Amino acid sequence: MEINPEIYEKKLVVTKKHLDKQEHVNNVEYVQWVQEVAEEHWEAKATEEQKSKVVWVVVKHEISYKKEALLGDNISLKTYVSDTTHVTSTRHVIIKNADTDKLLAEAKTIWCLLDADTKKPVKISEELKRVFLQ
Repeated sequence: MEINPEIYEKKLVVTKKHLDKQEHVNNVEYVQWVQEVAEEHWEAKATEEQKSKVVWVVVKHEISYKKEALLGDNISLKTYVSDTTHVTSTRHVIIKNADTDKLLAEAKTIWCLLDADTKKPVKISEELKRVFLQ
């Protein structure tokens, strides 16, 4: 069976609050954007029942910074889930300048699925895997 992940996209504009002392987007902002786009994707696709039973937590972030983003830049964040194990999934985020299509950063994040009540890892069901497929 061929896996066809859904690509979820978020757009934003760089504002003064995103900038550091060098007047470009602070690296911490990229981490925040990676987290936000992942959470939005989950919120947009999962059912209310799914959201009430499980939560996702980050186990590991890997981010490669390629180019700087500046005040007023239009940013595109695209994310998808590539792999799952028993209790983890690998999510990718591609961050580009939406006007020039230049790659600004790319991230790979490992998320772990937890029971919402016990906060213990739970198996990622086939039903949950399908949440992130087209």
